[in-house]
Amino acid sequence: MTADRPIPNFIAGRWSASAATETLEIRNPATAELLGRAPLSTAADVDAAVQAAARAFPAWRTTPAVERARVLFRLKGLLERHKDDLARELTREHGKILSDSKGEVQRGIENVEHACGIPTLMMGETLEDIARGIDCETIRQPLGVFAVITPYNFPVMIPLWFWPYAIATGNTVVLKPSEQDPLTHQKIVDLAVEAGLPAGVLNVVHGGREAVAAILEHPDIKGVSFVGSSETARFIYAKGAESGKRVQALGGAKNHMIVLPDADLEATTDAVVSSVFGAAGQRCLAGSVVVGVGDAYAPIRERVLDRASAYRMGYGLDDAVDMGPVISQRHKERVVGFIGAGQKDGAAVLLDGRSRTVDRYPNGHWVGPTVFENVTPSMSIGREEIFGPVAGLTRVTSLDEALDLVHQNRYGNAVSLFTTSGKAARAFRYRAGISMIGINVGVVAPMAFFPFGGSRGSFYGDLKAQGSDAVQFYTDKRVVISRW
Repeated sequence: MTADRPIPNFIAGRWSASAATETLEIRNPATAELLGRAPLSTAADVDAAVQAAARAFPAWRTTPAVERARVLFRLKGLLERHKDDLARELTREHGKILSDSKGEVQRGIENVEHACGIPTLMMGETLEDIARGIDCETIRQPLGVFAVITPYNFPVMIPLWFWPYAIATGNTVVLKPSEQDPLTHQKIVDLAVEAGLPAGVLNVVHGGREAVAAILEHPDIKGVSFVGSSETARFIYAKGAESGKRVQALGGAKNHMIVLPDADLEATTDAVVSSVFGAAGQRCLAGSVVVGVGDAYAPIRERVLDRASAYRMGYGLDDAVDMGPVISQRHKERVVGFIGAGQKDGAAVLLDGRSRTVDRYPNGHWVGPTVFENVTPSMSIGREEIFGPVAGLTRVTSLDEALDLVHQNRYGNAVSLFTTSGKAARAFRYRAGISMIGINVGVVAPMAFFPFGGSRGSFYGDLKAQGSDAVQFYTDKRVVISRW
């Protein structure tokens, strides 16, 4: 592949050209170097991938679970061997600093590792003599072809939340990665082939809205896994359900971090700052609103401001860089627009990142750390997901008042409390009402063997990503009642 030609789709075990006539440029967000062109694939491309997956399903389903697991074991080894190269490629196309990229690749590997346990994870239950001479058992069976639609912010890890579990349980997959940074995952698909994954079990179609619409309408797709904005997640959930599909749709976030006066301020500052500004704020688990309770407000305000002011920006492959660019010029304009709206709404700008530049990379999409004060839920920066390096500070008098702020927001992805009080921590987890809860943790990211997903406007569906939820989502529990 050369940078000026469309990258191929992967269908039936082969890289093949899309029928699309339109492409989207893929550029390094820091240097503006052209890396490739993503085809905006057509409904015909999606159908070809689905048909390939459907043809591969019968043989893959009858492949013993232990043999499917061995493919994933080999893939895990290959991912570990190529981890550093994958991280560098990820930084080139996404923009996050190298340490963040290495962490993302590792989290993806952990999902492959967990899916290797499928012979145990997929087990059913049995009970003899539910009545005289009658036995009952449950078994888990795969359903067929699943589609996976993933965003740009974690182009390695998020696909690995889904397709390893789907294929481990005996299904086949059509993956539509983000058209903004799909190149690193192309290499992972090659590694899956090297690991022995049969043709048609995993297929990749690049594209935008037309490809997504074709997935949602295709009668042979049994379910859809999605991560993206809340508006799109809600649409995917409704449209997919209307077509009779299973859907797990993970949406956006507005994550609050509450600091009590008894918190360990140094550890809290480390956690808060890395949560807000890590990966340039382009994470669904990024902290957004820092809530200082009583006497905690002034010291956490000063520490966040000092750390943010000292952040070093640059290309993620260079040394001594704390934060890279945002993904695109279009997204930069969106973040800058939120900063302007925050000013207009009356929030005080303590640190303005709109004018930050990096001399060596004048064409990068730079937005520096930005800190607001006196942020309220009525302001757009206090209620909407910005997905950029913007912190909103607010002061309250009690934990009850802080939780009221959390509950006013339509999102429900993650929330954190910083305290040394066990009593406060228990009251917080009891009343938080959010699916992912952190106690002295800034990025509330569950490990692969626990479920990942929010609540309220941050998640549409029943079963979440990762862990036992993934096994349940990609299988149907069948109950067999026998009399012989």
